[in-house]
Amino acid sequence: MVTSRPSVPSPGMTRSEWLSTLPLWRRLLARLNWHPVYEIEQHTRQLEREIAALRESNARIDRFERELFSSSSPTPSTGDSSPT
Repeated sequence: MVTSRPSVPSPGMTRSEWLSTLPLWRRLLARLNWHPVYEIEQHTRQLEREIAALRESNARIDRFERELFSSSSPTPSTGDSSPT
C-alpha cells in the first residue's frame, strides 16, 4: 500500500483551508481529532526554522572562535610604554 506524504500547510493557511486540501478520509480523522496533523506539522515547521537559525548562529560563533584563537597572540607587554 502506497501512502502519500501529507500536504504541507503554508504559513498563512488557516486550519479549514488546510483541511480542504486533504483527502476525505484524512479530513474526517482530523476533524475527529484522532490525529492532530495540522498542529504537529505547524510545530515541526517552527522547530525546523529554529534549528536552522541555531545552526547558523553556531556556525558564526565557530568562525569567530577560529579567527580569535588562530590570530597570533600579541607580544607580552613589559609595562613600559616608551619605545626603546
